[in-house]
Amino acid sequence: MTDLRIRAAAPGDLDAVLAFWRTAAEGTSISDDRDGVERLVGRDPEALLLAERDGELVGTVVAGFDGWRCHLYRLAVAPARRRQGIGAALLAAAEERFVRLGGRRGDAMVLRRNETAHHAWRAAGYAPEEHWRRWTKPLAE
Repeated sequence: MTDLRIRAAAPGDLDAVLAFWRTAAEGTSISDDRDGVERLVGRDPEALLLAERDGELVGTVVAGFDGWRCHLYRLAVAPARRRQGIGAALLAAAEERFVRLGGRRGDAMVLRRNETAHHAWRAAGYAPEEHWRRWTKPLAE
């Protein structure tokens, strides 16, 4: 996997990331728009990690750290590039970031219906915590 490059997203990458998520990510989020991703990168320039191969965007992960907890979102790999270690490389880079920042445990948002993702997360050493339930409230229309 020596030809895989992982780097933090720059402001010029955001339109490509949003287009990539439309084809590679499962589900959508209220934050999946230009303003939401600009806020993420503006607040934490190292949180959105991109995987590139030969200049092509092939994967993403958001590795957010709030000073207390390590949160993983938007792990996505191009459908034609799956099962090549890209997701594992992105998670390793995210975990290295968390350790560097003092994080002690990563958690991930994974759709219940996304069985393919469940296998990938388990292979990376993550496990569901069935005693927790996510509660949400939209703060904007």
